Amino acid sequence: MKIPEIPSNEKERLVTLRSLDILDTPTEARFDSITRVAKRLFDVPIAVISLVDENRQWFKSCVGLDVKETSRDVSFCGHAILGNEAMIVSNTLEDQRFNDNPLVTGPPNIRFYAGHPIKALNGQTLGTLCIIDQKPRHFKSDDLTALKDLAMIVEREFAALALATVDELTSLPNRRSFLQLAQQSINQSQRENQAISLIFLDLDALKKINDLHGHAAGDHALITLAQHMKKTFRNADIIARLSGDEFVILLSSTTAKNAQLAISRLKDNLDLHNQTSLAGYDISFSFGLIELDYNKHQTLSDLLADADALMYEQKRNKHARQKVAASIC
Repeated sequence: MKIPEIPSNEKERLVTLRSLDILDTPTEARFDSITRVAKRLFDVPIAVISLVDENRQWFKSCVGLDVKETSRDVSFCGHAILGNEAMIVSNTLEDQRFNDNPLVTGPPNIRFYAGHPIKALNGQTLGTLCIIDQKPRHFKSDDLTALKDLAMIVEREFAALALATVDELTSLPNRRSFLQLAQQSINQSQRENQAISLIFLDLDALKKINDLHGHAAGDHALITLAQHMKKTFRNADIIARLSGDEFVILLSSTTAKNAQLAISRLKDNLDLHNQTSLAGYDISFSFGLIELDYNKHQTLSDLLADADALMYEQKRNKHARQKVAASIC
């Protein structure tokens, strides 16, 4: 048996999967209707919408099986997510990857498998729509097309879920998504005794930009800041728009010192943008940076509150300096 390889973008893939907040949720008619159609269409005993988590494959919808998950190590879908097209195994007994797999040698006695990857809006693979038979069979080109069509329907349903957790203006995760993802990241960092830092960031003078240049300009400023944040920080960092002009970044495996370096890069990038922009206003920000103290910060809310307080302190100091400069002039 061959254990599925881990994709090179696994951290980003898992962040996307968990941002949907769908793992371990109850069954839903919109997904169950798809697996029922797949079962009838292909005349198979088993059809599954499978999501591949870190150590397991979990079934959002399943007909023909009584279990809700299996180990990722023995999963067929763990192999299927490595490609962009459907993975077809016509006869598992003739495939060295699977011929001694416990799902082949024992229940559910898989002999045929066809699984099409299911992707999120950002292109990350979440899992598969798969069908299983207990006898070998050949898959025709028309069958492949039909399976892909059904997989696209699943993708549209997941896209609808994603839109509920994504800020429409900036395409960043929203507050709901951040709170769920950040807590998972903190729990993992605590288990592994790793540093983790939080940046609470506020776009400067958004009201002034709106008043002088219009709300379209204010939206553009928010989008520009979000774009530069995505370019500056790592894919594994959790960047979100909390509300209005407030953003937050959670940096795993990162000390406050290294997080400060990332903030400096963001400022340098925005300074360069401002030098070449013809928008008529500069984009700048105030921020609060804090490293998680497991003894002090009992909850994510504690961490956010401390970072928020530091951000407002910096903003007040900045306003005070501007008033002094204006009085001198």
